[in-house]
Amino acid sequence: MAFGDLMATRFPQSSVAVSNHFDEFSSREDGDFGGYRRDSETASSSSGNAVGTSTMSMASLPQTVVLCELRHESFEACVPSGPSESGLVSKWRPKDRMKTGCVALVLCLNINVDPPDVIKISPCARMECWTDPFSVAAPKALETIGKKLQDQYERWQARARYKLQPDPTVEEVKKLCSACRKYAKSERVLFHYNGHGVPKPTANGEIWLFNKSYTQYIPLPVSDLDSWLKTPSIYVLDCSAAGNIVNAFIERKDWNSSGSSGSSLKDCILLAACEAHETLPQSAEFPADVFTSCLTTPIKMALRWFCSRSLLRDTLDHSLIDKIPGLQSDRKTLLGELNWIFTAVTDTIAWNVLPHDLFQRLFRQDLLVASLFRNFLLAERIMRSANCSPISYPMLPSTHQHHMWDAWDMAAEICLSQLQSLVEEPYAEFQPSPFFTEQLTAFEVWLDHGSEHKKPPEQLPIVLQVLLSQLHRHRALVLLGRFLDMGPWAVDLALSVGIFPYVLKLLQTTASDLRQILVFIWTKILALDKSCQVDLVKDGGHIYFIRSFDSLHAYPELRAMAAFVLAVIVDGHRRGQEACIKADLIHVCLKHLQLATLHEVQTEPLLLQWLCLCLGKLWEDFPEAQIIGLQADASTICTPILSKPQPEVRASAVYALGTLLDVGSDSPRDGIGGDEDCDDDQKFKAEISIIKSLLNVVSDGSPLVRAEVAVALSRFAFGHNKHLKSIAAAYWKPQSNSLLNSLPSLAIIRSPSGGYTNTSQYMQHGSAIPSQIGPVMRVGSDSISGGRDGRVSASSPLSASGIMHGSPLSDDSFHHSDSGILVNESSSNGVINYSRPKPLDSGIYSLCVLAISTLAKDPSPHIAGLGRRILSIIGIEQVVTNSMRFTGGSVRQGDATAIPAPHLAGLARSASWFDMNGGHLPLTFRTPPVSPPQQSYLPGMRRVSSLEFRPHVLNSPDSGLADPLLGSGGTSGTLERSLLPQSTIYNWSCGHFSRPLLTAADDNEDSVARREEREKIALDCIARCQHFPVSKLSNQIASWDTKFETGTRTALLQPFSPVVVAADENERIRIWNYEEATLLNSFVNHDFPEKGISKLCLVNELDDTLLLVASCDGNIRIWKDYSLKSKQKLVTAFSSIQGHRPGVRSVNAVVDWQQQSGYLYASGEMSAIMLWDLDKEQLVNSIPTPSETSVSALVSFVSLYGLGYIFNFCFFEEHK
Repeated sequence: MAFGDLMATRFPQSSVAVSNHFDEFSSREDGDFGGYRRDSETASSSSGNAVGTSTMSMASLPQTVVLCELRHESFEACVPSGPSESGLVSKWRPKDRMKTGCVALVLCLNINVDPPDVIKISPCARMECWTDPFSVAAPKALETIGKKLQDQYERWQARARYKLQPDPTVEEVKKLCSACRKYAKSERVLFHYNGHGVPKPTANGEIWLFNKSYTQYIPLPVSDLDSWLKTPSIYVLDCSAAGNIVNAFIERKDWNSSGSSGSSLKDCILLAACEAHETLPQSAEFPADVFTSCLTTPIKMALRWFCSRSLLRDTLDHSLIDKIPGLQSDRKTLLGELNWIFTAVTDTIAWNVLPHDLFQRLFRQDLLVASLFRNFLLAERIMRSANCSPISYPMLPSTHQHHMWDAWDMAAEICLSQLQSLVEEPYAEFQPSPFFTEQLTAFEVWLDHGSEHKKPPEQLPIVLQVLLSQLHRHRALVLLGRFLDMGPWAVDLALSVGIFPYVLKLLQTTASDLRQILVFIWTKILALDKSCQVDLVKDGGHIYFIRSFDSLHAYPELRAMAAFVLAVIVDGHRRGQEACIKADLIHVCLKHLQLATLHEVQTEPLLLQWLCLCLGKLWEDFPEAQIIGLQADASTICTPILSKPQPEVRASAVYALGTLLDVGSDSPRDGIGGDEDCDDDQKFKAEISIIKSLLNVVSDGSPLVRAEVAVALSRFAFGHNKHLKSIAAAYWKPQSNSLLNSLPSLAIIRSPSGGYTNTSQYMQHGSAIPSQIGPVMRVGSDSISGGRDGRVSASSPLSASGIMHGSPLSDDSFHHSDSGILVNESSSNGVINYSRPKPLDSGIYSLCVLAISTLAKDPSPHIAGLGRRILSIIGIEQVVTNSMRFTGGSVRQGDATAIPAPHLAGLARSASWFDMNGGHLPLTFRTPPVSPPQQSYLPGMRRVSSLEFRPHVLNSPDSGLADPLLGSGGTSGTLERSLLPQSTIYNWSCGHFSRPLLTAADDNEDSVARREEREKIALDCIARCQHFPVSKLSNQIASWDTKFETGTRTALLQPFSPVVVAADENERIRIWNYEEATLLNSFVNHDFPEKGISKLCLVNELDDTLLLVASCDGNIRIWKDYSLKSKQKLVTAFSSIQGHRPGVRSVNAVVDWQQQSGYLYASGEMSAIMLWDLDKEQLVNSIPTPSETSVSALVSFVSLYGLGYIFNFCFFEEHK
């Protein structure tokens, strides 16, 4: 019952205080109804301001909300996409990882000889590589400086090959460059040039070297240098006017881009000490090679510069800086922590200032380049204080005044304040800096207030650095998890900053306190990017998640996430499948499924869902895994999951069972015997069990489940198309009624003993299958058991099955059939046939054919399309026709204008036009190039006088897609298998982990606020109605023309707004605002409206209202946004009537909706009332009715006194 109808029954004329007396009423053992009425009358007789003083609780209004899950948003509109192969926002994974393989160190110092263009001050900067070149003899000093420079570089790249060339000639530099490139091959070469002992580079970009006797300076053009060194390369230019060289390289790049030959500057990086017009600092407070010192010894240089400007300058001896205890690689020491903080600060500055693609190239592609650019930021800060501006190519924005330098200064000061005591007392305890704790706190503050639309958190690189520390690791991981939960954009940012290798390495830890957050983080990463599966398998990471998943002590949500990660690992990844099978994942999953079903433990639905999906991905297209699953009796273990109340769980179980079905081998298998025959027998038995289980849910109330059933049946149809085609042709062979043997109804399933068992025992599955297949025409040659007269031979598998009322081919069902079918038995026009040792039970094939035909007429357009594609696999094709109705013994054919057939793979259009009793889905086997059939071929059909046939020409313009895709038997089966309908449940389910999981409660605040507002409006309307004078029916409120050509069939008024919904005989629905007489929206309920609408109902009236449209054939379609022009969306659709009474032409369905319980009642020309739970989207009960009557009306409502009882009133019509 709709909420508007509920008001009339729940709140009679004067009752506004029902909930006030609930406790009083429920405590009365004598059931004093009179007392309740007196109290109610007293309350209603109060003053006229009842609206303001109404004490009725909002809890008395319907609280049940249905059909508002994610799967209802756009199931019909789009195909969901699972995890991407790469980042959705940016390409976070560097495609061209690189390393610097060779380093050329060119020192042009010419000690004791000043260059002619340099005038030095006194005192002047003298230190080179922290060595005074005048303290020893010039040759010795040059050797010492070169060795120290090499040591300084090796600290950043120890594995590179170093070549030193002091005071070289042009020829020596050429040999050096050629040797470096030859050794490095495609790796990067670093060219370090110290030009302190030669003139400045020229304006043309020439650097100066020496002649052999050191009597002249020889210029070397950068074009020559570039041609020798080639790319990829990086140049460090420590000389005055270094900008000239950078400018020359840029000009060379522009010249090359105009079409001239030469080396490309794309992979060329330059770091220059100053601009073209500048000279290097000569102040004695700096070393002479201040630029090189910043790049290669940043901590020492940064502390010396800081100490000269801080309050410590008078108390701290600068010589102590050289005695800082510890190692740069040991973060538990003072030197190690300083280096760690410096790395975090410079990374953070670069991350927040540079474009992400440039950050990736300079700070994540090459370890040595990343270190040099971090240190370059320090060089800019220090040298700008001396009026010198280091430059680079690619150019970087200015960073010397970034506020993170203040954080570095504070951390440096705190560390240096301990320096003297640590040097004097070696065993003194080092106190770590609060830098990382404070930065994590700042990150946490951002998480509390930040969002996708605000500036990203600048502390993200620091969080990455903190992961290296055991002290802060757990807190950093928790905060990182919160950040990743904000959406795919956050995951992409974290991956771009370089978090992936860190969290990958953490999977090697055995710390139990990190397991939950690590699983969560990897869930978020894999929900965005599937390509990480390769790295996980390569590093053995799948073992970590199998252990997490197999732990019974873990939270169910954690185990579900671990199952999701494992499912992504094996998704389309053969190595992942093999690794997980080796780790016994199949038996682990089946064990937990069995525990969930045998002991009836209340298992988390999400865990059950991902158990099934993980198994399905393991089995998908992997025969070895399928065999292991079948041997472990997986089909029996998974079948009970089909009755679970959650549609996603049921759909996942269907998917898992479907992946166990064999789609056929690529080569004929006839003649196989021996042990393999025995294995095949077991396999066929398992397939029979799986198909029986799938047939039980072919009419499930959820389109999500039925779509998976269709996909599974398509796999079965492809592998068994030869037998299915033969069965279909045999059953649909026209015969006289006295000889007609119908195939078994879909309401019966063959039991293991060989008999058929009524599926009412499976009623809890919501699985009784409707029988709606119409009569069949047969054209072409006989290729199965059966004579030309249409009789079935004794050897036919059909001869043993008896006729049953309501079955598709019984005489009763013929009168109300919905489709015509044309059978073509020409094997050359069908799908490639894969041979098997023997067919399955013919009864199973019969049920499968009927199930597929039922799916082809599903009220959901998406599933109906899947069903038609499966029919095409067994040779039945769609023909879209205009309506033609039987009149006596002939057909009155409509306008023969073709309606464009939908573009569905595997379907072909035919020029044969016919119709069987106005069915909405005419089907046909392709007509082969033969003569039109003779009348003797059609003895069992009602006479059809106007049929058009045309020879089917292969590859003709309107032959559709069937010929090239499903053509001759000589085609390879790989292409055909790829064209089978694909499952969507996995991709739908992956979407769950892409959305926020930690803030779900906050997301519901808006919907709760909207509901509260609508509840207030509802209570206000109810109260006003109770005090509104009774109006006579003659008082007209509104009048307008609905403009239906066939008149209005049914109408529905919205209770709290001036809106009316009306529908006509052709199921066209129009929504009007009756106060303004304006049309809000108009649409057709479905594409082949011929049955009419029996009822309209409103669902979720106090929330996002949905429109339930019940057709006379029992099909239910529920729409959202139905009042918005051209914005209506189909939320769900299903058939509420399962079977019908024999001898009737129409189901004449009647339905009623009960919002409080979420139940839909449906009946008609049948002996039961079907009870559907729309929250579970499942048939939960079937209430028997007298066999000689049919239900003509249904009314249901909740008990007046709120006791929770639901009363149903049924009006019966006796059959005469």
